[in-house]
Amino acid sequence: MLQNLHVKNLALIDEIEVEFGDGLNILTGETGAGKSIILGSVNLALGGRYTKDILRQGAEYGFVELTFQVENEHQIRELRELDIYPEDGTVVLSRRLMEKRSISRINGETVPIALLKEAASILIDIHGQHEHQSLLYKKNHLGIVDAFARETASDVKQKVLEAYKAYKACEKELDEMETDEAQRAKELSFLKFETGEIREADLKIGEDEDLEELYRRIVNSKRIAECVSEAYLYTSEGNDSASENLSRAIRAVSEIVEYDERASQMYDQLVEIDSLLNDFNRELADYADECEFSDEEFHDTEERLNEINHLKTKYGNTIEEILAYCAAQEKRLAALEDYDNYIEDLRAKAKKSEEELRKQAKKLSAIRRKQAKVLSKSIEDGLKDLNFENVQFEIGFAETKGYTAEGMDDVEFMISLNPGQPLKPLASVASGGELSRIMLAIKTVMASRDEIETLIFDEIDVGISGRTAQKVSEKMAVIGKGHQVICITHLAQIAAMADRHYLIEKASSKGDTRTDIRRLDENESVRELARILGGAKITDTVLKSAVEMKELARQTVKQI
Repeated sequence: MLQNLHVKNLALIDEIEVEFGDGLNILTGETGAGKSIILGSVNLALGGRYTKDILRQGAEYGFVELTFQVENEHQIRELRELDIYPEDGTVVLSRRLMEKRSISRINGETVPIALLKEAASILIDIHGQHEHQSLLYKKNHLGIVDAFARETASDVKQKVLEAYKAYKACEKELDEMETDEAQRAKELSFLKFETGEIREADLKIGEDEDLEELYRRIVNSKRIAECVSEAYLYTSEGNDSASENLSRAIRAVSEIVEYDERASQMYDQLVEIDSLLNDFNRELADYADECEFSDEEFHDTEERLNEINHLKTKYGNTIEEILAYCAAQEKRLAALEDYDNYIEDLRAKAKKSEEELRKQAKKLSAIRRKQAKVLSKSIEDGLKDLNFENVQFEIGFAETKGYTAEGMDDVEFMISLNPGQPLKPLASVASGGELSRIMLAIKTVMASRDEIETLIFDEIDVGISGRTAQKVSEKMAVIGKGHQVICITHLAQIAAMADRHYLIEKASSKGDTRTDIRRLDENESVRELARILGGAKITDTVLKSAVEMKELARQTVKQI
């Protein structure tokens, strides 16, 4: 559920904060008051595109923050898959908008815009003023069917996707292998050269790192030898060396060990230090010997490094990558050397993968067709509730010309709006206002299966009035029973159904214009309904009608 909206420095908004609640949250206001800015801000917070002119004049940045209360286990699981964990059941999405860039955050952590959009799709569904136009495109119809059939179809749909990838991989390999004899001969020669060059080098994993370390030691061997020699001089050679002075200290303390226990302990410590120093000096001498390199060693090391680096420029950035490339080329080489048998096996593999794809696609199609009957009946019933009295609605199925990652179903919504008219594609029949109601019917049906708790409708009532408006308001109330609904409307019938009613208004002061939003109490809500019904002048008769409409709405909600 969307709990809180905070907007700052966007368009006419200086700074607003809105607390939303369960059920039907209605937003109304006069034309030009800034209703579109409010929901536009929500879209921006969810990753929508913006231009610099959306920032309030004089502001360096704009800011939008949405706070969601998440209790639905399905949503929590989906968020965890994105590595998003609600904190005390809360997820906060925010976006800071600047002239040339934006910063997106989830629970205070900076995230890519793609992750913000993915999280948003789990938490909220926005139906904008023109989204119903998407119904005109047949390609969107399959997505609606699959969303409705998600519980029963998701596993099979995943199998179809995997089978499709396997099938396309076989197709691609066949295309790459089907060459003429001259091309094969040329490629065989080239592959033999590449694999021979790599195998002849006899590379060992980690060899390059060892050689580079050795090369650094050789190049710096003179400086290393000087420093080691100097250290050895201070610790082991000469009258003033640490070893000689330590020996003198041991002899001095040895003369008093019999007189005092503490002296005996210090003597033992000095002997131990002397032993450690002798060990160190032996290691230092050995290290000095190891740092002596001949010209031949330097030449061999440099040559080997050059050989490996040359192979890296051609076949990969690491020895592992070079060997992997070689293995792939050897596989290709073996296939070309036994071309006829390989092609035959590959064709058999492709045929088998196609059979598996068709099998899974048919399973998916059967599930879709079964669910589509339920969906089409539910949409048809919903349309009748929205004053399409003689409507017929069906979901048509045909096979695609080839396979796709979605299977082999070509789906299209078919509708007849008047008696005696045949079913025709939705795009060729419905007007804009009709499409809006059809989308509302679909959203209502989908709401019963959708795990998204918050639905936003931005003026879905455009182009409707009278009895149809009443039907739409009842449908919105139905959705609000099981979901949080936030709806911008200009119809009194819908506004009357509000569980919470908010007024968006614009005010000017000292040459500055600002948009604000506030929640209305019961009396204020009635007066706003009266304004919608009667315009600027609110008469007693209009006010009485508003009160009556509010009461009728309460009775209708109780009956739902």
